[in-house]
Amino acid sequence: MNNNSTSLDTEHERTWCPGCPNFAILAAVKSAIGRLEESKKLDRKDLVAVTGIGCHGKMYDYLNTNGFYSLHGRSLPTMLGIKMANPKLKVVGFVGDGDNYAEGMEHFIHNCRFNSDMTLVIHNNQTFALTTGQVTPISEKTNFRLNPLLLAVDAGATFVARAYALDLPSMTDILVAGLDHHGFSVIEVVLPCLAFHNKKDFLDKKVYKLDKANTDYKKAVELAGQWDYSNDEDDKIPLGIYYKTQRPVFEEQWDKISKKSLDLEVVTSKFK
Repeated sequence: MNNNSTSLDTEHERTWCPGCPNFAILAAVKSAIGRLEESKKLDRKDLVAVTGIGCHGKMYDYLNTNGFYSLHGRSLPTMLGIKMANPKLKVVGFVGDGDNYAEGMEHFIHNCRFNSDMTLVIHNNQTFALTTGQVTPISEKTNFRLNPLLLAVDAGATFVARAYALDLPSMTDILVAGLDHHGFSVIEVVLPCLAFHNKKDFLDKKVYKLDKANTDYKKAVELAGQWDYSNDEDDKIPLGIYYKTQRPVFEEQWDKISKKSLDLEVVTSKFK
């Protein structure tokens, strides 16, 4: 953490491509943190940012917070480890669709199930941009695409949302709501990669905003199913909070989980 300034800015040179929507995501994240600090809902010294490997990973360099670079696809176990070591911390992860939906998919499913009080921001440009444009599990050219937001709803995430990187005010509002949510928040931010996968015109035409946060499970499934990550003419891409609910978070149940594990060890020891 850079303690030379109270600003969220750092002295690192910005090395994203000129005009990259990641700049907008960075601005929205800073604004969201600032708003939560002003409302006394967040103390920046308790904030930890974790990133994976990819263009999104540079968020670590550009945010004046505590942070950790994790391995490719392994941001979520790192986040969970930090949260378990100190449950008072506010842990936010920045991942790409490449590392989170490919190598990190098993962690994604189980963290939705665990419902730890963490926020995951997924930079989704449907390509491995840092390595110049290979396909990911949700690229249009794959033979059978995943629908990760539908999976997140079904796997138990208690906050599931989608934002558009080129709609800064709406994206900021969604980030504020996700960071403030008590439980596992999944926020997918769709963005065109201007260098290797520029679908800005398509996204501009297809996105629309939800009027309010949805709390109904069946409606959440419907919303998540409206876009299958293709480029079909009849596609619609809802922006907003697809699903928001409450259930016990993982770290608040740790004593019970530990007790059950201990009892299991006692039982199994009798058979050794």
